[in-house]
Amino acid sequence: MFDIGLFEALVLAILALVIFGEKLPTVAQQAGRTLRQLRQMAQSAQTDLREGLGPEFKDFDPRDLNPKSFVRKHLFEDDEDPLGVRKFHAELDDLDEPAGPPGLSRSQMLAQDERPPFDDEAT
Repeated sequence: MFDIGLFEALVLAILALVIFGEKLPTVAQQAGRTLRQLRQMAQSAQTDLREGLGPEFKDFDPRDLNPKSFVRKHLFEDDEDPLGVRKFHAELDDLDEPAGPPGLSRSQMLAQDERPPFDDEAT
């Protein structure tokens, strides 16, 4: 996040000692208190947002609104496979003959040269 090397950090520490001197512990304490308050405010805002959206959005994460994390989550992560696509493809690789969609039995599938049923009322 901050591209600061060891030398730059040392210069900043010495500069802080020179500028603040004896007040440095008090300033550090105030800075820590301010950061804690900012975190609490952000956490309460997230809680209010989740409560306002209702139970439909209980898994909502505001970080998902960031376009970079949205693309990474939905395009590049392979953790979830809700439709069982990978399992289906693995089953296809194991079979010698082509298979139909998942959930259809062999008796429900058409033979190789068989025409699908035609419904006059549907067209």
